[in-house]
This record gives sequence, structure tokens and C-alpha cells, in this order.
Amino acid sequence: MTAELLCYNCKKSTGLDLKQVIGRHEECPHCYANMHSCKMCTYYDQSSYNECKEPTANRIIEKEKANFCDHFLITGSKDSNVNANDLLQAASSLFKN
Repeated sequence: MTAELLCYNCKKSTGLDLKQVIGRHEECPHCYANMHSCKMCTYYDQSSYNECKEPTANRIIEKEKANFCDHFLITGSKDSNVNANDLLQAASSLFKN
């Protein structure tokens, strides 16, 4: 069973697979929101500087619009699933005596 991608805007299934490459012109079939946009990216975070957790990414003002960001990683993709416990263990191992 493959995991489907949900649209950030309407929250409906886009019919796209999470493992699929999302092209710049890909749209939600229901509301026509752009899929290759900041709002669909793993690194999107409203509380971060420029609303992006990737420090080397170029600033993109319109977060809902399709863009050419090289750091784009679709939300929920295998590469984006980082376990919080794994991160805590890695951090604590750095500071052990």
C-alpha cells in the first residue's frame, strides 16, 4: 500500500504517491493549489527564519506558489521522516562525558 499525498490547502488526497517526484507544475486535482511549493515542503516552518528550516535555501516570498527551490522535499516523504527520539539520542551522545 502506498501513502498518498494530501494537499496543504484542501486536505484532500491528490492521487500522487509520496515516493513520486513532484514536478514544478503539479497541482491538486481538487483546488488547483501548487504542489511544488513551500507549503508542501518538509522544511516549511512558520516559526523559522524565512519560514524555512533549511538555512541555505533562497528566500521565497510566496509560499503557496510553485518554485524552483533545490531543497524541496515533499512533506511525508521517506527522507523527511526523522524520528524525534533518534535526534535526541544523537544530540545526547554529542554531549556525553
